[in-house]
Amino acid sequence: MNDPLSMLKSLTRPQLLITAAKVAGQGYQREKTLRRLLKTPAPAGHNEAAVRLLMLEQEHETARKLRLASYSAAKHVAVLGALMAEGRALDRRARQVQAKASATSCLRVVT
Repeated sequence: MNDPLSMLKSLTRPQLLITAAKVAGQGYQREKTLRRLLKTPAPAGHNEAAVRLLMLEQEHETARKLRLASYSAAKHVAVLGALMAEGRALDRRARQVQAKASATSCLRVVT
């Protein structure tokens, strides 16, 4: 389960966080948001962005569970919203690849 899409699909978080993240993800601007959250230029690929966001989200989740004073629900929601947007992009790409593969598998060699 090393691919980011599988890891993302296996995440379970409280409903309130998920609902807030869905709203936050509606205004997702990839370059701007990733630069702000990751504090680096936005990664070129959705895989790399998702992996980095997953690591960052895990830090927020740990802080939330430990009830650390440094925990910020707003930042956690922003990271989850970005993760959802990157996950949608990864899912779209996976579906396109699968559609191309299934279209070519139905071709048969006629002799």
